[in-house]
Amino acid sequence: MTHGPGFVALVEDARARIEELSCADVARMLDTGERFELVDVREHEEWTRGHLPRARHLCKGIIERDVETAIPDHDAPIVLYCGGGYRSALAADALQKMGYRRIRSMAGGWREWTAAGLPVTTA
Repeated sequence: MTHGPGFVALVEDARARIEELSCADVARMLDTGERFELVDVREHEEWTRGHLPRARHLCKGIIERDVETAIPDHDAPIVLYCGGGYRSALAADALQKMGYRRIRSMAGGWREWTAAGLPVTTA
């Protein structure tokens, strides 16, 4: 997917303030049973086609509105992901501004995860 220069600049600005994890990092966290909230910020149609195990869905369009109800603990470790790592970076930046202190974004997103053959679920 080709993104416009303004969008890319916005994402790069957000990335300067957030922490990113690789898909391998997140897979390792899942494999070891590490306790963290895994949040898919993709659109509903993307979510229904498949998502990461243990993920919950709060799409980018509503995450800022609904996150404090879904995850009220601002110290909870949270990993966000999307299709390629751009929307999750923007969402991570927004959640940090809302006071979430342990928020990270999965670089590469769904596309990198599935390209690596890592597990997915549709349930």
